[in-house]
Amino acid sequence: MPEAPPPPLQIADVQRHVAEELDRIAPVIDELGRRFTDGGHELALVGGPVRDAMLGRQHNDLDFTTSARPEETEAMLKGWADAVWDVGRAFGTIGCRKGDWQVEITTYRSESYDPDSRKPDVDFGDTLAGDLGRRDFTVNAMAVRVPGREFEDPYGGVVDLAHRVLRTPGRPEDSFSDDPLRMMRAARFAAQLGFTVDPAVVEAMTAMASRIEIISAERVRDELVKLICAPYPRLGLRLLVDTGLAELVLPELPALALERDEHHRHKDVYEHTLTVLEQAIDLEAERLEVPDFVARFAALMHDVGKPRTRRFLDDGSVTFHHHDVVGAKMTRKRMKALRFSNDDTDAVSKLVELHLRFHGYGTGEWTDSAVRRYVRDAGDQLERLHVLTRADCTTRNQRKADRLRRTYDDLEARIARLREQEELDSLRPDLDGNQIMEILGIGPGREVGQAYAHLLDLRMEHGPMSEEDARDALLAWAAQRQ
Repeated sequence: MPEAPPPPLQIADVQRHVAEELDRIAPVIDELGRRFTDGGHELALVGGPVRDAMLGRQHNDLDFTTSARPEETEAMLKGWADAVWDVGRAFGTIGCRKGDWQVEITTYRSESYDPDSRKPDVDFGDTLAGDLGRRDFTVNAMAVRVPGREFEDPYGGVVDLAHRVLRTPGRPEDSFSDDPLRMMRAARFAAQLGFTVDPAVVEAMTAMASRIEIISAERVRDELVKLICAPYPRLGLRLLVDTGLAELVLPELPALALERDEHHRHKDVYEHTLTVLEQAIDLEAERLEVPDFVARFAALMHDVGKPRTRRFLDDGSVTFHHHDVVGAKMTRKRMKALRFSNDDTDAVSKLVELHLRFHGYGTGEWTDSAVRRYVRDAGDQLERLHVLTRADCTTRNQRKADRLRRTYDDLEARIARLREQEELDSLRPDLDGNQIMEILGIGPGREVGQAYAHLLDLRMEHGPMSEEDARDALLAWAAQRQ
């Protein structure tokens, strides 16, 4: 399971971490700071880089804020940066690269949302204090002026960071009214940093949850991805559910809290789902890229079909037949609504649809044909399916858990043996399309595809065939059709 969130920090440790990080990035901040001050402007390292420096985290992405307007910033970067870009100019941001460093410099600003608009109105400001006051949380409202390295913390961010608490610089209602996405960011930071959220912030999130509806699906999606890929996703997901935000951005998740598992009726499927997610995270470390969004999101969505498929039987038991198929359709619909890519949507939906397949394996009764079909149906998601299927065991019965693990070990061993013997990863018929057309004396068309599918079924059922046997089987199939 993911480690528990880290304990509070000592202020002395925070100060030491900052000093060490500022020394590390001195070649950038000192030289850049001098260029701006020589030009009559202020420059300060701000936000995430300052926060992460205090946590002892190193980054080569540096964010600055300045009194200079974008065109002035761009002029001062020329001749110093290796490359400059201005895609964020409308929001006051100029970006550049200097060696291994990625730098963004944004003019002091304040921004707010019209009640019916998804896009912020940007007004440039004139003071660092005013810029910090518009930021989302106190731990992101700290700055270090450069090149002098004077520390600015007008809202008590250092203390909040040491105590690992998320608060807003001003009233949370004002902050979330200005930018409702900050409610999602609160959940994301809780998941990323292991922070608790101030009760006043939680109260405002709950009261204002409906404001999230003015935010574009793409921005909500991006925050959700960061949350799920964070070290402590349970913290962020629980905050979304408890405040009602999940009802609006991922309603399938809170719906699970109303259901009971068919095997352990005392077990909340919502809690089971969060446990499966955490167990998938443990398994991904040795099997997948870390973090793996597709595997994690599949773990989160694998049982979302249960609410729609719940049936009560006369004996008092509960069933959720076909919740895998229903859940896959629901997953696809939700991911399309959140503007996920087709590749990610296809991958997650396939995993949800296949997550119960292993339970037909019993104690190893599957034929080699069934094992081949398991591999073929999983396709390039096989390793993630291994992770999801293993993570889906949350029973506290150690004997049962050990039995399930051994059984899946056996299935993976059989897959490995067949893969070695039969090139299982690239299962194809023993004749290709050109050979099929030549043997049957036909041209391209539907019949070629039908013949190909028939030979693939034979390959699945019986394993590799010689070219002669495959030719005989093809001719027999064609004769039977005629």
